[in-house]
Amino acid sequence: MNDDATWMQEALRQARQGIGKTAPNPPVGAVIVKDGLLLGKGWHLKAGMPHAEREALADARNNNGAEAIIGATAYVTLEPCSTQGRTPPCVQGLIDAGIRRVVYACEDPNPAHAGRADLLLKNAGIEVVKGICREEAEKILRPFAKVQSTGLPWVILKIAMSLDGRITRPSGESNWLTCEASRRDVQNLRAEVDMIMTSGETVRSDMPALTIRVPELLEGRDQPWRLVVSRNPQSLPADAPLFCDENSHRTLVREGDLSSMLRESVRERDVLSVLVEAGGKLAAELLEQQLVDEVVLYLAPLITGGLPAVAGDGLSNVRLTNIEWTRIEDDVKFRASVDRSK
Repeated sequence: MNDDATWMQEALRQARQGIGKTAPNPPVGAVIVKDGLLLGKGWHLKAGMPHAEREALADARNNNGAEAIIGATAYVTLEPCSTQGRTPPCVQGLIDAGIRRVVYACEDPNPAHAGRADLLLKNAGIEVVKGICREEAEKILRPFAKVQSTGLPWVILKIAMSLDGRITRPSGESNWLTCEASRRDVQNLRAEVDMIMTSGETVRSDMPALTIRVPELLEGRDQPWRLVVSRNPQSLPADAPLFCDENSHRTLVREGDLSSMLRESVRERDVLSVLVEAGGKLAAELLEQQLVDEVVLYLAPLITGGLPAVAGDGLSNVRLTNIEWTRIEDDVKFRASVDRSK
C-alpha cells in the first residue's frame, strides 16, 4: 500500500464515524498530512456543521499552527464541495489554508457538482489526485449516491431466520430465533440508518420499540424515524411502544404506495437510509418492487416451525453480490447487496 492509500485509509476511518449521523449530507472524513506526519483529522459531524475538510484544517491549526499547513496534502473521502450551502465551500478553505495537494477518493455523486473541484483547485496551483480507495469510499457513500440519482433512500432488509427458513418459533417457545449477541449487533445496524420501517402486522404481534438502546451509538444523533406501513391504521394498538415512548414524535404511519412513502421520507425527513424490520409480507413487497438494496440475514442454528421468511408468489430471483459472512457465537450473519447489474 502506497502512502496515498495509507493516509486515505485514515480518512475513511474518520468518515465511518459519521455513518447514520449526517443526513441529508454524506458521511465524509479528511486528514491533513505534511512530510509524512499527520497534522490534523476530522469528519463531518452533522448537517449544518463544518464539513470534514474544515474540521481537519481546524484540528491541524489547533495542533500545529496555521503555518504548518502551508504545502501540506489533504486526503478526503469525497470530492471537496465547491458551492455555498449551509457551510462555505471546502475548496476555498483548502486554497486559503495553503494546501499544495488534494487527494480524494471519489467524485461527488451530484452531477451538478462532479468534477468542479478539480478545475478550481488546479486553477489555484494545487495538484489533484482522485480515485484512491474509491470502492471503499463509494460503499460508505451508497445511501447519499442513491438519493442523488433516484430520489429513493438506501434500503436494508434485515431478516432473522432458522435453518429451515422460518422467522418465528412455535407458540410457547421463546420469541427469539437468534442469540443475544446477534440481537446486540442489530443495534449497530439501527445506528447506521435514519429510519426503521416496519409493518402494522409486526406492531400488533410483537409490539417492538425499534430504538437504538446502546447509549454510545446514540452520541451525536437522534433516534431513527420509525415508519409503520399499514393498510388499516385504525387497527394499530394505541399502547404500542412506538406511539407511547419518549420518541413517539418520531413515529410515522403511512398507507399506500411503498415507493412514494420512501420518496416522501427523503423529501420531508432528510432520510438517506432505511432499515426494514418486518415480517415476510412487507419484505416480499419491497423485494418485488425492487426497492431493497441490501440484505442482512441472521441465521440461527435451529430447525423450527412458523411462517416462511419471505412470502410472495410473484417474487422473481433476487441475486446478491458483495457477500460478507460473519460468525456471531453460534449464529451466522450474512450481508450482501442486491445485484442490479443485469
